Amino acid sequence: MTAGKPAYYITTPIYYVNDDPHIGHAYTTLACDVLARFKRLDGFNVRFLTGTDEHGQKVEKSAAKAGVDPQSFTDRVSQNFRDLSALLNFSNDDFIRTTEERHKVACQALWKQLVAAGDIYLGSYAGWYAVRDEAYYAESELTDGPNNTKIAPSGAECEWVEEESYFFKLSAWGERLLKLYDENPDFILPASRRNEVISFVKGGLKDLSISRTTFSWGIPVPDAPAHIMYVWLDALTNYITAVGYPDEQSESFKTFWPADVHMVGKDILRFHAVYWPAFLMAAGIEPPKRVFAHGWWTNEGQKISKSLGNVIVPKELVATYGLDQVRYFLLREVPFGNDGDFSRKAMVGRMNYDLANQFGNLAQRVLSMIAKNCEAQVPQPGALEAADEELLNAAAALLGDLRGEMDRQQFHIALTKTWEVVSAANRYIDHAAPWTLKKTDPARMATVLYVLAETVRRLAILCQPVMPDAMARMLDQLAVDAGARDFSTLDSRLVPGAALPAPQPIFPRYVEEEAPA
Repeated sequence: MTAGKPAYYITTPIYYVNDDPHIGHAYTTLACDVLARFKRLDGFNVRFLTGTDEHGQKVEKSAAKAGVDPQSFTDRVSQNFRDLSALLNFSNDDFIRTTEERHKVACQALWKQLVAAGDIYLGSYAGWYAVRDEAYYAESELTDGPNNTKIAPSGAECEWVEEESYFFKLSAWGERLLKLYDENPDFILPASRRNEVISFVKGGLKDLSISRTTFSWGIPVPDAPAHIMYVWLDALTNYITAVGYPDEQSESFKTFWPADVHMVGKDILRFHAVYWPAFLMAAGIEPPKRVFAHGWWTNEGQKISKSLGNVIVPKELVATYGLDQVRYFLLREVPFGNDGDFSRKAMVGRMNYDLANQFGNLAQRVLSMIAKNCEAQVPQPGALEAADEELLNAAAALLGDLRGEMDRQQFHIALTKTWEVVSAANRYIDHAAPWTLKKTDPARMATVLYVLAETVRRLAILCQPVMPDAMARMLDQLAVDAGARDFSTLDSRLVPGAALPAPQPIFPRYVEEEAPA
């Protein structure tokens, strides 16, 4: 552990291995990555977890269809999610798989704690179950589908299941969950999702079937090996497995639990905001501090689906537009928590206007003028004028603003506020006109260019969580030492006279390729 630093634990959901990674997986993990990077730069001892959910009936069926055993199937698909982390430059500290021995031990230990607490009993289950969602649904939640089928709210087809099952006494936890939500108003964000969950819980909770006997790919129930743990009880436990559970006295568990943020898609909020805290509280374990449920993406206004052939593949996005450009677009384009639409026009617009024209051009103009007019050295500033102080103060105040937005996972607002300073710097350079000062007042020109270079340095340090590669190149061009790029160094200004390398464009404009003649 890192002594003296406050701890911060953030998790993605663990991704189900029945399919290859898509834009939804990339979006969730990107949000966590940006938050993890921000907190590390701000002096926190960060634990960032992602991984894969590898058990359940759906995986067993998918493996059989592929003609391989479930473990071989999960080994292959899980690797695709590891590859996604490398592709998008995610900085996770751990990658957990539910087929690992450490996770089996944790799940069985949690089960035993729930039994000891009197919250598990043996009964029989009869009801509707969606294999695709690995979820049970009440009759009232279903609609009629073709050929007398029943369809879940997610669109998944349901089947009638009757089997002996262990149950968790979820019905006993309604009031305690409502008390949790009331005492922790930010436990569920955004607020619209919180209202949905409260309404669901107030509607009355039924006991939850937490074991299955009709398939075998999963973690056996302790002392009842014919039963396999319900895949969601298995999956949710990963968050405590990864910090050392069942050893609740371990340094890792005491340092990082409870988690600061579970980041999830809105479709799995109920599992995280209702079932998971109930399981934990029943076992005498503190619930997480927050569950944030973000929205879904469409593609050019259409719902994304394999049948429409419009699945957005992260690898193709990066190959077309560039890694940091994609990272920036996904978190800037849509208010985080809302649904959003990916469009080529919007993507190119952000690349060319926000990145190339505004930020990239600002840095290029400043560094090019320094290279030409200041002997390629950080200029020596003179006395500062009001306009200089105004810009430097705006850049200095930005970290405080960003901390507040990041703490509420408002990435789009954080970026909007950052670009307000970028715009202010562009207005400043146009008004100060250092190219004119070169002839009329070289000393004043040096001051203006110093103020601009210092502003770009601050902006580049603060933008590292979103665009780590691009900002590293920008800081290289400012000759900022690799050890002077965290937020504690923001007030350490550029040293006049320091040699600067030849400037290179950071964000090229995206130009549409012409169709062949």
